[in-house]
This record gives sequence, C-alpha cells and structure tokens, in this order.
Amino acid sequence: MSKKIFVKTFGCQMNEYDTNRIIDTVKKIGFEKTDNLEETDCYLLNTCHIRNKAKDKVYHEIGRVKKSLRLKKKPFVIVAGCVAQAENEEMLKREPYIDLVIGPQAYHKINNKIEEFLHKQKKIEETDFEAESKFNYLNRIKNTSSKVSTFLTVQEGCDKFCHFCVVPYTRGPEYSRPFNEIVDEAKTLSENGAREIILLGQNVNAYKNENFRLSDLILEIEKIPEIKRIRYSTSHPRDMTKDLIDVYSFSKKLMPLVHLPVQTGSDKILKLMNRKHLINDYIKTYEKLKSINPNIEFSSDFIIAYPGEEEEDFNATFELIKNIKFINSFSFIFSPRPGTTASNLKLIDKKISQRRLEKVQRQLFDHQILMNKSLENKQIEVLVENRTKESNKFFGRSEYMTSVIFDGNDQEIGNVIKVKITNSNQNTLFGESIKKTEKRVA
Repeated sequence: MSKKIFVKTFGCQMNEYDTNRIIDTVKKIGFEKTDNLEETDCYLLNTCHIRNKAKDKVYHEIGRVKKSLRLKKKPFVIVAGCVAQAENEEMLKREPYIDLVIGPQAYHKINNKIEEFLHKQKKIEETDFEAESKFNYLNRIKNTSSKVSTFLTVQEGCDKFCHFCVVPYTRGPEYSRPFNEIVDEAKTLSENGAREIILLGQNVNAYKNENFRLSDLILEIEKIPEIKRIRYSTSHPRDMTKDLIDVYSFSKKLMPLVHLPVQTGSDKILKLMNRKHLINDYIKTYEKLKSINPNIEFSSDFIIAYPGEEEEDFNATFELIKNIKFINSFSFIFSPRPGTTASNLKLIDKKISQRRLEKVQRQLFDHQILMNKSLENKQIEVLVENRTKESNKFFGRSEYMTSVIFDGNDQEIGNVIKVKITNSNQNTLFGESIKKTEKRVA
C-alpha cells in the first residue's frame, strides 16, 4: 500500500517547480500526493524566505498542522526550501515536530533522507549546495507536470549580492543547467499537455551554459510544435543582453510582457542596494524593446523606503512609474533579511514608509486598471488553462499574463482562442469566447 504525502508550497514560481519535482521523486519510494491532510503519512512544507516574517509563517503553519492532527498518528514532517536553508539546524532545535530540514539544492537526496529517518528515527538536516548534482539526478526522473501553463527551471542561484537579498545565501551561486537537458524537459512537458513554458531562474537572463544563452533556449523551445507561448522570469536589468533583446524582433512565441525588476528609480538607492545598474540603463532597455515592438509592456518589482531613501529618491521612483506605465508590478516596504548587508541598516519611519507605498501602489494600480479598461469591447488572444472551480466559467491568460474569466467550452482547454472582453477590474478581464458568441448569434 502506498504512503501519502501532503505538500504545501509558499512563495515563488521556482518553489512550485521544485514541489512538482519533489513529488515526482518521492514516487520512487512509494509516496503518492494527497490533498487530504487527515490521511497523510508525510507532511512537507516548501518555504520561501523573500517576504517579511517568512520564518514566523513557517512555525505558525507547523503549529496549525500539529493542532489539526493532534488526535492522529504524527506524520513525518519535512521543511524544505529557502527558510530551511537559512535556519537549518535551528529549526530542529526550536520545533521538535519537524523531522527533516532540507535545502533547495539537496532535493536529489530527499528519498535517501526520508528512508534514513524512517529506519533510524533520527532527525536530519541537509543543506549542502549541490545544484549540479541535484539537476543531474532530477534529469533522470520524468517531469510529470501536466498543466497547460507550466514552469521549467533553467538557472538557479545568484552572484549579484544585492544588499537586501537573501537568495545568494539560500540558493547559492549561479548555476545554469545544460542546454539539451532543458530542451528535452520542455519536450516532455509538451507531451504531457503543456502549451506554455515559463523559464525560471533567480537571474534567468544570466543563463549561460557553454555558448548557449537564454535567447538560444527560447528559439530552440519555440521549435516544439505543441508549445504556443514562452515566458521567462525573473530577470536582472544588467543581464538584458543584446541577443535577448533582439529575440523580440523575430520570435513568434515569446510573449510581449517583460518582467524586469528595477526596485527603485533613484541611482543613489540603486548604489546603496548594490544593484550594479543605473536608471538610464533601465530606460535604454525599455526604449530598445519598445522600438522593436510598441506592444511590449513592462512589469517590475519595487522596494519602497529602503534605508537612506529620501523624498527626492522616492519621487524619482514615482516619476519612473508614471513614465513607463508598468502594467503589473509588485511593491512592498523594505524589510530586513537576517544575514544580508542591509539587515542592520536604520529603517525609515513606518508612517513615511506606508505613505510612500500607498502613493506608489495607487499609481501602479491605476495603470493596471487603465490597461485592462482599454481592452474592453476588444478581441484578445487567450490561452485556455482550465475550467474554474467556483462556476461554469473558464480561466486563461492574455499575452500580458492577465487573468481572463470567460464563457467557453472544454474543447478550448489548451488552445489559444479569441475572447471578446466585456468587462474588467484591476486584476481580471471578463468576456466570452468568439466561438460561443458566434453560435449564439447563429
């Protein structure tokens, strides 16, 4: 009889990819995924260290599981991901309910570590950086993801050492997977039903394996007939090389949304952050891409109230947002991460920080609303992903990654179709598939 594993994932897209690969891996030792916590033999929490209070969130979640299962046999509890990497043995000391702590570069060892614990009943911490060994192992296990839009990790780690960021300490140095392995996995995913591939990396546009760059990956994956759309995330402005920019001139499947985190509009703050680029560099990239294709739009990330940010620095960020008109962005107040250079810097007053964040978010949200409003009563192309759970509607995404809810039919799942947009809000477009409209008119 197979054992059951329940997995909860926090954080980034790469964690979602990692979770899927962990599930593929533990099948080899008799575990099957379950969505029922009550029947689980193994509970795995895949964690993220990017947002504020990430560590506290993990302990809160473990506490919730303890309470839910207090009358059940205790499951084998694993904490994986970036919080596991950062906290390692401390987690085992603080929370006895945890049995295994495993970092994101050690997932190729997870089966051995599970079996070791089950045999010896001794708590284990495994947080070595072994990206190459990890991917060599995972490459031998078929990726069974069958989502229409699916993630594919091509690069991990970071060598930039931005002063606010914990990634170099939790994911290790930059590592780019072999080109052919990635292309083969993309083909497998297409055979499973994927129609959109999202290439992932902490610095995905820093991908370099032998003489291959991210641009080469895009063009090679584009040759797979079943793949209709290609995206990539997350990029660093310093790595927006000419070959990658030029791909937008002739790629038929690369989507026209560029997610390029800038963090701030102030050169002074960029220097304090150790971002290694200037605002003018960013604007030049923006202008080059817009000259190639005026329909290209940008999204970004913004850290508000970084230590040392004065009113003129904030105003520079606000002006950049007004000028570029980002259509979808993440913005949050700076919060220190233990172990980073910025962790001990003096914080800006909370009221000032909150006022600045609210002003930035109003402007960002206005751009989202105007963009979505401009699409009302127009036909757009939508990749249909699934039927919604709550109603008899269908879900897909526009070329700009915007959620679209519409009337359609099951035969359209996995296809790029025309949808007439009838209404919108800040985050979502609503409409009807053209085929459904045509049938009703006929």
